[in-house]
Amino acid sequence: MVSPPEHVPPPPPPPPPPQSSSENKKVIAGILAILLGALGIHKFFLGYTTEGIIMLAVTLGVGGVTCGTGAGIMGIVGLIEGIIYLTKSDAEFEQTYVVGRKPWF
Repeated sequence: MVSPPEHVPPPPPPPPPPQSSSENKKVIAGILAILLGALGIHKFFLGYTTEGIIMLAVTLGVGGVTCGTGAGIMGIVGLIEGIIYLTKSDAEFEQTYVVGRKPWF
């Protein structure tokens, strides 16, 4: 006796391609640098603790004494770094800031 063919469900669709971690890291670091650059948050995010502390100290310490001049300077540095991060290709960003560990600009 021959049994009827069993119904086989179609295979599930393939998952969407994952975004690279360097692309995510680049975008997050760039946005943090532009929005919170004076506080050095982007430096902490990228693992540059010493540079992050320097930016935070200049913003809070020197900025407090000079009526915000230190914070303004660090804000400009953060803005420039954010633009640089976002304009680099994913491979350049990965090579320069993750592998090469270049802390400034």
